[in-house]
Order: sequence, then C-alpha cells, then structure tokens
Amino acid sequence: MEKDVKTGSIEMTAAMLISGTIGWFVLASGQPVIDVVLWRCLFGALTLLAICAALGHFRGGILTWRLFGLAVLGGVAIVVNWLFLFGAYSRSSISIATMVYNTQPFMLLAIGGLFFKEKITATKLAWLGVAFAGMVAIVRAKPAGDFTGGDYLTGIAMALAAAFFYALAALVAKRLKGTPPHLIALIQVVTGLLMLVPFAGASGLPTEAFQWGLLVTMGVVHTGLMYILLYSAIQKLPTHLTGALSFIYPVAALAVDRIAFGHLLQPVQLLGSAAILIAAAGMTFGWTWPRRLRHQAV
Repeated sequence: MEKDVKTGSIEMTAAMLISGTIGWFVLASGQPVIDVVLWRCLFGALTLLAICAALGHFRGGILTWRLFGLAVLGGVAIVVNWLFLFGAYSRSSISIATMVYNTQPFMLLAIGGLFFKEKITATKLAWLGVAFAGMVAIVRAKPAGDFTGGDYLTGIAMALAAAFFYALAALVAKRLKGTPPHLIALIQVVTGLLMLVPFAGASGLPTEAFQWGLLVTMGVVHTGLMYILLYSAIQKLPTHLTGALSFIYPVAALAVDRIAFGHLLQPVQLLGSAAILIAAAGMTFGWTWPRRLRHQAV
C-alpha cells in the first residue's frame, strides 16, 4: 500500500508538471488556437489508439451506445474547454488564465446546485465568496505591459468559460465510472478531431520542424502520457492526496510563465490568485470556518 502511494504520488506530480507546461507549447507554436487543438487531438488520438489497443480496450462489451454517447458529449465539452483556455493564454497571460481556470470547483458547485439539486452549505458559499473576491482583485488589477485592457478582460472571460466547460466534462465523466479512462480519452480527442477539421487549417500547415515538434509533443506527452500518469495515480492515491498534488499544476504554470516569458504577477493579482487557490483548496479538502464566521456567512 505504501509503495502504491509513493508511486502514485510520483505519477501525479509528473502529470501536473506536464500540464503546467502546456501554455508555453501553445504560445511557442505560433499557431492559431483552433489549429493547436486540432493537432493535439490528432496526435493524441494516434497515441491513445496504440495504448488502448495494447491494453485490449477494443474488445466487445466494454462500451454501450449510451456510454459512447456520454463520452462524445464529454469530448465536446473538453475540446471547447481547450479552445477557451488556450485562447486565454495570449490575452491575459498563462499565469492569470491558469489562476482563473482554477475556479472549476465552484463551477461544479453551481451546476450541481442548479441542475442536480445538490446541497450548497454555508461553508461552501463562504469559500465561493473568497474565490469571488480573488476574481474581483484580478479583474480590477491593471493589466501587465504585454496585455491591453480589452484583451485582458476577454482572456479572463475565456478562462472562466474554460472552467465551466471543464466542469461539464467532469460531470459527464462521473457517469462513465467503470469505463476504461484511456478509451474515454480516445473518444474525446477523436470527437475533437471531427469537430475541428471543417474549421482549422485556414493559415496553412506549420512550416518549421520546431513547430511540428511542439504540436506532436502536445499530443503524445500532454495528452497520451499525461492521461496514463493521471489515471494511474488516481487509482493508487487517496482522494485528499490527489487533491493536494493537483495544486502543483498552477504553481508549475506560474513558474513557466515567469521563466519563459518574464511575466510576474502584480501584488493585487498575486493576492487575488492566492485567494482563488486557497478557496479551491478549502472546497477540495472540506476545510471548515470558525463557528462565528459560519454564522455570519449564513
């Protein structure tokens, strides 16, 4: 058991570090966002096809038509999520887009309360208030020199939209319990490929080997390998440890943005980002507030 936890922790850490670098690959490729997502889907599909075949996931009886339809629906949500998130990088910076994207738990909270009548407690509302305060701080902050006001706000809105569609994909994934995760991922990227083929490629094919290298890496490493590591880790780790290690992702994204592009969060943006991450951690781990504050929240 202890060995499984150690191995799972290493796998989860690697998966989150890989995820944290994707912003650099997106921007360094110099390709339109829709083309980046298309190539990610293509190379990811080829990788996951080989993995699923090796694992024997194509045998009969694994997937019903209902589960297949849900996987396709989740694929639409996850691909739209990628389009919005990748589009946010160039408008608000990798750092800000990633921090705003980490409002995902609150998107799940809102969707669960509105459509599935899930109970929203005073503690969850209090954490939502902290995250909202962080969002306000980020929105009101003066954009860094590389970003204009209009683009900055558009980037924040796109990151929020990405978080919403990720939450939708997560809700669909809950209904796919027991289905091989790599097969789900394969269906998702093939769905994305079919969605985007009619619209991508207007700017032509990449001309540099370096660009092709980045696009292949996003498909093979950021999609195929990352899914293997992530799902393997989830199977080995307790939920609280999975949640804790998931916060490596935004920290890695901050570091990549700073090292690769020299972007440093301003004090107000830093405070807002910290508020969002603390609130997300509170939601993830079920942290409670002091009794007096809980009564005030109610």
